[in-house]
Amino acid sequence: MTVSRRTVLATATGVAVAGASATPAVAAAPGLRTLRAAADYAVEKLRAVAPTVTAFPVGTKFEKWTYSQNGDWVGGFWPGTLWMAWLHSKDDDFRTRALASAAKLAPRQYDTGTHDLGFLFYPSWVTAWRLTGDETWRAGAVQAADSLTRRYNPRGRFIRAWGALGDPKNAGRVIIDTMMNLDLLAFASRETGDSRYLEIATEHARTVQRVFPRPDGSTPHVYDFDPDTGAPVGPNTVQGYSPTSCWSRGQAWGVYGFTTMYRRTGSREFLTTARRLADFAIGALGADHVPVWDYRAPQQPYDIKDASAGAILACGLLDLAAAGGRGSYRDVALRLLTALAETCLTRNSARAEAVVARCTRNRPGEDGIEISLPYADYYLLEGILRVLRPQDVDRAIDLSTS
Repeated sequence: MTVSRRTVLATATGVAVAGASATPAVAAAPGLRTLRAAADYAVEKLRAVAPTVTAFPVGTKFEKWTYSQNGDWVGGFWPGTLWMAWLHSKDDDFRTRALASAAKLAPRQYDTGTHDLGFLFYPSWVTAWRLTGDETWRAGAVQAADSLTRRYNPRGRFIRAWGALGDPKNAGRVIIDTMMNLDLLAFASRETGDSRYLEIATEHARTVQRVFPRPDGSTPHVYDFDPDTGAPVGPNTVQGYSPTSCWSRGQAWGVYGFTTMYRRTGSREFLTTARRLADFAIGALGADHVPVWDYRAPQQPYDIKDASAGAILACGLLDLAAAGGRGSYRDVALRLLTALAETCLTRNSARAEAVVARCTRNRPGEDGIEISLPYADYYLLEGILRVLRPQDVDRAIDLSTS
């Protein structure tokens, strides 16, 4: 009897895959129970911790959240996580807290000093609009998209990552993370009928597609351009091991971001790029399916882990399987989620305030080594609910394809 790779992967996780559609997965009881138990654990942890949270979690120190008052670049993930908890539990306390937290981001819709407006406003304000229909959230998200367009450099056809608009430092710096901010622009085009937003997103994605992926499908964290001429300068890194390495969270941002751009534009070139990046990441995973912080760090596969990269990659692979029709990506995503649920939750600590442990924020900067991070909690829940409650996730973040 011939046994397919999909069958082997499904047996390894206890999950049998029902193709790549957006319908609920048909799952064997052990695998399904593992994911549902992880989502239940997350909800109970959030129920206990949420009443004590008064600002935006940015990371943990000694297992307790540290906070930003304005949200830094991660402010959208706390309300986003509360929305995911509400979808799973139907507990309206999470809904109330998600709205209250999102409202605190209101001043940031006018912030032209960051590319991270998608991270800030999509899981918070766009989701609030989609789940409540309140025009306030829609208008604020569109305003944030308008602020993001100010960072577009038409000479190089890219969105500047860092620095104030008038600051020459980093004026030509592009980072792979920005792929995740483009869906805010697609949202604004759909809502306003103004194609300019999506055109900017598409041009940026084409630029990234042209210079970031290497022949093997790996990517650097950074690529620099001459901001005055738009001419490419070359790859670099801030959070990866080197300009020639492959920072695992950045690779995950790329998989998810290019898949999203395929869904929003229907352009097959973005689907092809998403698959190239996905294939490299899958090939670089170790036996435990928890990514190391950089796939080309000298001590990999035994180096420091970043569970957040695994959660993001799982979401991107589930999306890629659904959008592109290859069930093998879903198989790997299920293995990733199962591994995170079994080995990376904070279940063994009574004092932990986060859901996911074993995350690394910035290894070269010695900043946040194997801590908890708010985006790990968010994407773990998003990934699990993509399996358990895909229609609910669609309601929240829009899984439609152009």
